[in-house]
Amino acid sequence: MADHQREIETFGSNDDFWLFGYGSLIWKPPPHYDQRIPGYIEGYVRRFWQASEDHRGTPEAPGRVVTLIDRAHWDTLTDHHEPTEKVWGAAYHIPSSKVAEVRTYLDIREINGYSIQFTPFHPAAPLTTTEISFSPPPPNPEPLISKGIKRSRTTSIQGEPNTPIRCLVYIGLPSNPQFLGPQDPDALARKILESKGPSGENREYLFNLEGALKGLSRASGDAHVSDLVHRCRALEARGSGQGGREEVALPKGESIEGLEEAEK
Repeated sequence: MADHQREIETFGSNDDFWLFGYGSLIWKPPPHYDQRIPGYIEGYVRRFWQASEDHRGTPEAPGRVVTLIDRAHWDTLTDHHEPTEKVWGAAYHIPSSKVAEVRTYLDIREINGYSIQFTPFHPAAPLTTTEISFSPPPPNPEPLISKGIKRSRTTSIQGEPNTPIRCLVYIGLPSNPQFLGPQDPDALARKILESKGPSGENREYLFNLEGALKGLSRASGDAHVSDLVHRCRALEARGSGQGGREEVALPKGESIEGLEEAEK
């Protein structure tokens, strides 16, 4: 435990701070990154098995967001979906001068049950970086193309494809109080459709995740995510005249504009 804490405290001191995002970080990147690389990690399974009380749900009615389950532990569980061999996402490099600020931001963003782990990340080829934050800003900033997503410039960076990069990653471990474990897919889809929190509707998180994954690579889909999207769309189609979008009670107070959802 002491060695792990020491690694957390010193990680990034050699300008090697890389963060792996497998959930909302794919489409809502951290601030101040200067490189973004699509790719994957191995040895984990991505599942909507983490409760969200602070972003896509409330303490009274938690939503559902993704976490990673160690494959060896997943093998001991009963799941309705087969695992993918690779968990696709995006790795972000944070310059050493911004590490402390970004770490504080991430600790707040991931406070609801997530803890810091480390994993080898395999970049996809060709290696690219997507620039969203500029300092100084460009003369003609590109407009938002959807909520939370900006048009981006993509430039090549040097590196060998599939050379592993050690990444920090936030994971809701099975020991954390928000970890729910295996769930019936139909019940899970209904829960996602009915949930809403300060960051917005739970379904938006699910649909954005599927779209973001498809944008990473031809091979970056996730059967668990796509199956939940299919089930939610079917339930929406069978819903009321509002296209299945039933009214969901908001948490007390107004929605927090732009609040980042729990990651992953």
